[in-house]
Amino acid sequence: MSGALKEVRIRIGSVKTTQQITKAMKMVSAAKLRRAQDAITQMRPYAEKLQEMLSSIISSSEGDLGGDLSKERDVNKVLFIVVTSDRGLCGAFNSNIIKAAKAKIADSYTKEEAAGNIAVLPLGKKGMEAFARDGFTIEDAYWDIFSDLSFDNVKKAAEYVREAYLNGTYDRVELVYSQFKNAATQDFICEGHLPIPKIENEGEVVKSDFIFEPSKEVLIEELMPKILNTQIFKAVLDVNASEHGARMTAMDKATENAEELLKDLKLTYNRARQAAITTELTEIVSGAAALEG
Repeated sequence: MSGALKEVRIRIGSVKTTQQITKAMKMVSAAKLRRAQDAITQMRPYAEKLQEMLSSIISSSEGDLGGDLSKERDVNKVLFIVVTSDRGLCGAFNSNIIKAAKAKIADSYTKEEAAGNIAVLPLGKKGMEAFARDGFTIEDAYWDIFSDLSFDNVKKAAEYVREAYLNGTYDRVELVYSQFKNAATQDFICEGHLPIPKIENEGEVVKSDFIFEPSKEVLIEELMPKILNTQIFKAVLDVNASEHGARMTAMDKATENAEELLKDLKLTYNRARQAAITTELTEIVSGAAALEG
């Protein structure tokens, strides 16, 4: 019986240690979440308005105003930019992003996948490991982007993607990431990045009403690369905030589960201890009775 009590005591100590770790990780993620949330909430309106403006102008223009970046091609080779985190312990966060990318491939690019014409550019270690393990072609130059997260580093990845599209290496580029809503909620998004998507309304192309100075062509040529860089940077900031929110939620739930487990273990320990005491008292009384007899 003493061996069983010792085993339960060891388990209680182990669970308490784990609970302290999960509490600390929750607090760290909460602190990081505040900064990451401020960054994406300040960035998102600007990035979304830029994307809306670019798509609207290209949609309403005659001819190929956006050049090769907006021209539809026959799809043969597809690149998926998959933005995940570098670390785990954040619930199903990374696996849900990866599932969203694979679901898009299965739904829209079955022939390309069968021909081996699907490549993945992972931004984040978890995505790189998952797709490499599944045998996908990996563009692995920028997977460690979260080790030094900045617009300049994201811009390098965006420029690499743009050049690969322009020189015909890929005919379509899809962007997969998680959109931050709050600490407990993320939307998993798969959206077209290149060619630049056009806005349509009930089958008709939307007409924009902008005044251009200088000319529309000059503005588009100057702004288009910057806007595309901004879209990828927004996705990276979204994932950064989503990761900390998901980890904070996961560690909070782990702390609660540890508390429930401690209650059960303490109850088990007290019952075993009470049984051991009762057994010892019974043996003492029986021994005393035998001596008297």
